[in-house]
Amino acid sequence: MRERPVPVPDLAFTDAEGRLLSPADFRGRTVLLNIWATWCVPCREEMPALDRLQAELGGPDFEVVALSIDRGGANPVRAFYDQIGIANLAVYLDRPNVSSRALGVVGIPTTLLIDRDGREIGRAIGPLEWDSSEMIELIRRAMTAAPSRP
Repeated sequence: MRERPVPVPDLAFTDAEGRLLSPADFRGRTVLLNIWATWCVPCREEMPALDRLQAELGGPDFEVVALSIDRGGANPVRAFYDQIGIANLAVYLDRPNVSSRALGVVGIPTTLLIDRDGREIGRAIGPLEWDSSEMIELIRRAMTAAPSRP
């Protein structure tokens, strides 16, 4: 966890239908933003844990945003989700690597924990067991933290 939260840069990415989104669209929720690709072996290994995390905590207060940097669009991501049984994650696509650059991502998977005010409060590089009891507790604490005052 970061000692001090930092604002997430203004990014633009799309959903599977091509709608333009940004972190502002998730304001009011805690977000686990995971930068990944279908060709990245560690990313592929951690994706089921992210799917289980979304199944357990996902809703109006929390979402896993799995942001693919694949250049082939939504179809390869959907095929990958089908292949390994991902049922709870939406398809989000970087426009080509715009978000990755803006966030200073140096390797994938990279995952940011973003508070409901749109600030990065934690970052992990490399795969983790996101559905472990320790991670779920960490995310629940982030979800219930008092919002910042303007």
